[in-house]
Parts: sequence; C-alpha cells; structure tokens
Amino acid sequence: MDYSIESSPLDKLQSDCLLVGIYENQQLSPAATQLDSQFGGLLSKLIGRGDIRGKNAETLMINNLPDGNIARIVLLGFGERGKVTRKQYRKALAAAIKIVKDSKVSAASCALLDIDVNGADSQWKARQVVEVFNDGLYQYSATKKVDDKNPLQKLAVVADDSQQALAESGLQQGIAIARGMELAKHLADLPGNICTPTHLAEQALALAGEHDKLTCEILEESDMEALGMGSFLSVSRGSRQPAKLICLDYQGGDSNAKPIVLIGKGLTFDAGGISLKPGLGMDEMKYDMCGGASVLGLVRMATLLNLKLNIVGLIPASENLPDGAANKPGDIWTSMSGKTIEILNTDAEGRLILCDTLTYAKKYNPDVVIDMATLTGACIVALGRVPSGLFGNDDKLCNDLLSAGDAACDLVWRMPIWEEYQEQLKSNFADLANIGGPDGGSITAAVFLSKFAEEYRWAHIDIAGTAWRTGANKGATGRPVPLVSQYLLNRASA
Repeated sequence: MDYSIESSPLDKLQSDCLLVGIYENQQLSPAATQLDSQFGGLLSKLIGRGDIRGKNAETLMINNLPDGNIARIVLLGFGERGKVTRKQYRKALAAAIKIVKDSKVSAASCALLDIDVNGADSQWKARQVVEVFNDGLYQYSATKKVDDKNPLQKLAVVADDSQQALAESGLQQGIAIARGMELAKHLADLPGNICTPTHLAEQALALAGEHDKLTCEILEESDMEALGMGSFLSVSRGSRQPAKLICLDYQGGDSNAKPIVLIGKGLTFDAGGISLKPGLGMDEMKYDMCGGASVLGLVRMATLLNLKLNIVGLIPASENLPDGAANKPGDIWTSMSGKTIEILNTDAEGRLILCDTLTYAKKYNPDVVIDMATLTGACIVALGRVPSGLFGNDDKLCNDLLSAGDAACDLVWRMPIWEEYQEQLKSNFADLANIGGPDGGSITAAVFLSKFAEEYRWAHIDIAGTAWRTGANKGATGRPVPLVSQYLLNRASA
C-alpha cells in the first residue's frame, strides 16, 4: 500500500474515490461543504432526503457524479460535532475501509483532517488514517491462496498548507507503526511448524540487516546454560526445537544514553507441557509469541523513523511441549538470578522464560524495562479483551504507558502488585512457586516477574486478551505495537 500527502485543492483534485465527513444533524465538514458547492448542492440534496444522518461510522457512497475529476464520494459520519472522540474517529475510518474495498477502486483520497476530534491535531489524524486503513486491509496469505486481493493500492491524505507539516509527520509515523504491526501480525498468524524459535531468530537477523544502527545477537542453549538460565531452559527441554534468546540492539540515541529495553515472550507454540492444555482451541497457542512478534514490530518502527533513542529488544523464544525430558510438576530449577523455582504447573511457562530474560536485561543498564506477554488467561477473566493489563514498580512509567495507550487508542488498565499477593507464591521447597493458585492469577504472575525486576524501573503488559481475535475473525491484532510506539515517540520528542 502506497500512502502520500495530497496538497491539491479539492476543485483541482483528481480522485477515484474521495472520503469527506458529515456530523450528526446533517452538518457537513468544511471539505464536504466545498464539494457540495462544487457539485451544485448534490450532497445537500441526498442529505435532505435522509440518505445519511451523520451518525458515527455511518457511510454513503455517491457514485453518480457529474463529469469531473472526482469519480466517487464517500460521506462518512462522525457523530455530534464538537464531541467526536479519538475512538469515534478510528471507528469511522474502520467503517470507511469496507465501503472503499467493496467499491473496487485502486486509489482513494481522504479529506478528513478537517474533522474536529477532541484533543487531536492533524498529525494524529493523518497517522490514524494510515494505521486504521493498513490494519483493515491486512490479509494473511503466507500459507493460503487469496483469490480476492485488495484492489486498493494507493491512499492520499488531503492536507492544505496549514496542515501540511503535521500531516506529513503523522503520515510517516503511521507508515512506520503500520509496518511494525504488519510484521507482528504476519509472524503471529504463521503456524507453529513454520514460526519456530529458529524462524523468529532468522527474522530478527534479517531485520538487523536492513539498518546500520541495528545489530542482532542470538544466544543458543549452550550460551544460556553458561549464563545459568536454568528456568528458561527448563521450558525448552520438552521440545525438539532449540530455544533462542534473540537480542536486538538499536543505537539511535547518544552513545551514553541508557536504553529502553523491550522484552517479548516468544513461545512459538504452547501445549502446556505435562500440564497439558485442553485440545479445544489449542491451535491458538501459536499466538503465545505475540509479545516477541510485537518487539520485532516495534524495532522495525523505530528504525523506519530513525528514532533518537537507544532500544534493546529481547525475545526469549521456545516451545512448551510434553516429552520425557519435559518439566514435571514438582521439579525445581535455579534461575539466572540464583532464585530457585518450584514448578507447580508446567503451563505457567511464560514467566519461567521471562524471569531469566529480566535478569539478563540488567547487563544493559536500562533506563526502563517493558515486557509484553500473552501471560495469563486470568487477565481475560479480569479485563476481557478490551484493555491489556498493566503492572509495574514505577508510577511514572506506568502513568506514561497509560497516557500513551489513551493517545494511541490501544488501552491498558493498571493492576496492583501489592506485597500481600506474594504469600500465594510461597513454596515449601524453593524460593518461589511458579503459580499462586486460582485467585488473582494475572496479578500473581506479575508479582512473580517483579521479583526479577527489582533493580530497575519495570512495567509488564499482559496481552493475553488483546493480542489476537478468536472465533470467525481469528487473527493477530498487532497490539500492543501502537501503545508502545506512542510511548517511544513521546520519549523521543521529550
């Protein structure tokens, strides 16, 4: 998909399909008002007979236009003027994608920067146009023949002189974030027999080859054994696929600036190990590497924008399968930190690979560490599939992520990690148990991780409910790439 800024005035614009806005009570946006005059009151006539009211995400395709440079117009409803929220703006854009796809046009223009969105400027709106359209047009085709390919190949964002600079910046941000989401979704949607830990490592090496400020190192099982990563390696014992610790290092900032370390859980398939998961829906456990895929997407975003930050991406990658050598309930392993862990449930494996990675992160002397993981089904019970769960040991970092989530419309909700929950992780035989019982499962998982992140500012994002859609629309969402991208953009501009 090719995205660009279109600076031609509407009366000179050539477009196969032009999107303009309408508010409730049939109030036209400035661009729509100009087109109405240009086409002799045609839009007012259609509105007058009730063809569109302007409710949020309502659409009307106008095909039969007088001869001119514009072949089609899509009127797009945004709701009550002066009260349009960021969510409503994105919802309207998502509705526009379907009608544009159905029209079979190959190129479209979007004159929607003039919509009044609370708390949003032209930069944000241009970025959302790219993000939402790219997300809506994504098609998985790696292992499936796609007969009905998207005809839309070009999208121009119409901007006048006063909007041009912000719109161009927003467009570039949107392209970078969209490309990052695209990579994360593609890797997550791949089946587990293709997207193995080795495959993830190969993708990281390929990504590093695309940018001179990005390097990649792959730690093999022998390297991890030498480092004492007994917790991590206990998970990969049941798999024929060797585990990998993928280490990406992007040096875009000052050489002496502390890096932001991003950690993503990379379980390329999770059968639960000896504590075997139920068979129904187990195919979706290929999505247990969405955190790792998101780290790759975020690194891609940072390189495309040449962010003036130092970013380290760490992806512990493994499978969790039952085997004669696999973890058994009751086994005890020593983590890289020296803490011993009693395995009470082998399906609580994500925290076992993350805890050694959190310890390893100390070598980078990080400014902050943010991990993202499809960690607990309990997070879905607590929060559903709308926000991701946010935990952390630093209020400023958590508040910054909450604000970034609001701005990106990729929401998180902060959960507690109070010391009272630590009682649930006590073991008679080890320093920690790897589960804390049925109560507060997402919290006790985060409390477990916090024990390995005590020496730096840390946040944990549980994306179990938000990283993929289930049911008829099964597929990866690319979250939390928009959220963490916004956080990184905020840090880069601070």
